[in-house]
Amino acid sequence: MSHGHEPHADHGARSAGQEEGAQLAAKVLVSSDGVVAGTREDRSGAALVEALGKAGYAVAEHRVVADGVDSVAGALGEMAAGFSGLVVTTGGTGFGPRDLTPEATRRVVEREAPGLAEAMRLAAPRGLGRLSRGIAGTAGRALILNTPGSPAGAVESLGAVLDVLPHALRLLADEPTSH
Repeated sequence: MSHGHEPHADHGARSAGQEEGAQLAAKVLVSSDGVVAGTREDRSGAALVEALGKAGYAVAEHRVVADGVDSVAGALGEMAAGFSGLVVTTGGTGFGPRDLTPEATRRVVEREAPGLAEAMRLAAPRGLGRLSRGIAGTAGRALILNTPGSPAGAVESLGAVLDVLPHALRLLADEPTSH
């Protein structure tokens, strides 16, 4: 796996701002020193790509960066720039000294979406997801979600908000909605 830009299959990813029912676009960012060093397999990023595909999203990019505020913020800024869609991160949301994804995300987001982050934490009321410090917010027309670094935690967190994401993305794209 390349550890810089690694496009995943781009199945004609369209902006969320096309016609109702158009395939939504997504990107996945993995924050992991271990994956970058080649000592750990990228299982959570792969799980998110699979879950997003099953939910009808075209995954336009799947990137891996080292943990840390500068590396994650830089990648998120690049991934969100000019992008109308969903950017999901995995990793770096815990209590470890290098778990700095929320701090990096705050450098990039313009408006936080605390309801999404709260819903993702509550997805596993008895699990470790409650320890996630992940945030959610918007950067331009991109919606950024932080999910935990475990494959199950990442997919479970995403699943907690999948039903409202198309509406949120239409609003960000300034498209007409039913309300």
